[in-house]
Amino acid sequence: MDKEKLNKWGAQIRKGLLDFIILLYLRKKEYYGYELIREINKLAGMDISEGTIYPLLNRLKKEELIESKWVEMETGVPRKYYRITESGMNALESMKDSWMQISFSLQQLMVKR
Repeated sequence: MDKEKLNKWGAQIRKGLLDFIILLYLRKKEYYGYELIREINKLAGMDISEGTIYPLLNRLKKEELIESKWVEMETGVPRKYYRITESGMNALESMKDSWMQISFSLQQLMVKR
């Protein structure tokens, strides 16, 4: 597989995991959008943009997996902070179980000849 195809394959995997990654971050604390982008880019080794994250956050909000609130800042414009809901925590637990099963199965496949 050439490098370009490998990069596209990796990008598709990461794109498919973004909902999971966002919920994993929000289970620990509230984030505003740009802060969440920075954290995901830094710690998850991804390169996501505002054009990617905000539609996902809006969809997760419509699905009631997260909620948001505006917070006034001492200087500058207000920020919209996102946090996970109880339904989001339940969904996250299901996603974690699914990921663990998939991960285990892939690890088994990789070690078999």
